[in-house]
Amino acid sequence: MTAADPRTELLRLRASIDNIDAALTFMLAERFRCTQQVGLLKAEHEMPASDPGREEQQVARLRALAEEAHLDPEFAEKWFNFIVAEVIRHHTEAAESR
Repeated sequence: MTAADPRTELLRLRASIDNIDAALTFMLAERFRCTQQVGLLKAEHEMPASDPGREEQQVARLRALAEEAHLDPEFAEKWFNFIVAEVIRHHTEAAESR
């Protein structure tokens, strides 16, 4: 049995990565559509842009999911914190524009 041509294998792997990146982009866009609705609701009812208790619960949940998926939990937390910072920025803008 001969090994596959490494260039062919590289192209196959890169195509998979490209597909995953596209899926992640669309999923992230959908997530932001949902959080925009949350931001408008919070602004309408004068609720704070940030919810530290919810964020803490989500960090714990995502760290556990990351461990289950064999992904570095530290990385998962950093990713989540990056996303949350952007969401809070959007929520703050929504509140200020009312």
